Amino acid sequence: MWNRGDVVLVAFPHSNLTSYTQRPALIVQDLTIPTGLSQVVLALITSNLNRTGRTRVRVDRRSLEGRSMNLLTDSVIVADNLQTVEDFAILRKLGICPVMDKVSAALRLTLGV
Repeated sequence: MWNRGDVVLVAFPHSNLTSYTQRPALIVQDLTIPTGLSQVVLALITSNLNRTGRTRVRVDRRSLEGRSMNLLTDSVIVADNLQTVEDFAILRKLGICPVMDKVSAALRLTLGV
């Protein structure tokens, strides 16, 4: 149903686990590898442009990349802030990330590989 590189709208739980916020996220897990789990690994996408660094990828909403991802604001893909969510928390697909090469490089830095 989902693929690595899909930008999705997710119901992210707050730390109290009693409420959630809908926000965009990027699927970074290779879903062609069977895990037997109903969970997906995502990278947070934030509109906080102050979150910069080598493990983060900025995307301007008006750029070709931002339009392909259907972002509403200039955003940052935060490769060092990963979250695992159940499939049912993914509400819908927003678009596709055309800068997965940059995201993959940021993930490698995050993981030290």
